[in-house]
Amino acid sequence: MKIKPKAVVLVSGGLDSCVTAAIANQTCELSFLHANYGQRTEQKELSAFNKIADYYNVKNRLVSELKWLKKIGGSSLTDDKVIIPNGNLNRKGIPSTYVPFRNAVLLSMAVSWAETISADFIFIGTVAQDIPNYPDTKPEFFRVFNKLIKVGTNTATGTKIITPINNLEKSEVIKLGIKLIAPLNLTWSCYKNNKTPCNKCDACIRRANAFKLAKTKDPVLD
Repeated sequence: MKIKPKAVVLVSGGLDSCVTAAIANQTCELSFLHANYGQRTEQKELSAFNKIADYYNVKNRLVSELKWLKKIGGSSLTDDKVIIPNGNLNRKGIPSTYVPFRNAVLLSMAVSWAETISADFIFIGTVAQDIPNYPDTKPEFFRVFNKLIKVGTNTATGTKIITPINNLEKSEVIKLGIKLIAPLNLTWSCYKNNKTPCNKCDACIRRANAFKLAKTKDPVLD
């Protein structure tokens, strides 16, 4: 039997990371990484992470506590003094929901873990088309980070970041998830609430619009 390559998958509990996990599951042995960083829906996201991990029977899980990101603030996701705005698909500039350099922090953790367990790949479910103004979802960001991995790690590990859905539209991500039988019903996207989606924030509006374009019903709303 051919041995599957190992992959660390960053899983927030959201739709994008869930579909990314489904992609990685096709070819790799999975390890799931999640971060609690003081986000408003931390409890719900962690619950979604564990449910998705259970679905894929992932035993190797790492949940990291990054409470200092909340102390730093600067984002409406972590700073109680900053109000999460209602959704606007046409908003210009970097939105207040951007957590400064968060993806670099998450990837640094993933690289450390991947190097330790000799993982070949790190999967991250960013969608640059979804939020084009987030600087840490741009293709160049990941190209540079892969160069950094080569320079700053044990070269024998050969870990590489994979962004399988970064160039897709949100509706395309949904269609792919359905095709791969990803558990979209277990995912959580809302920025505001821990119990039911607010249906008003950017994440909820983008999700609703994407399911509409994909011409299918959001299973979370069933």
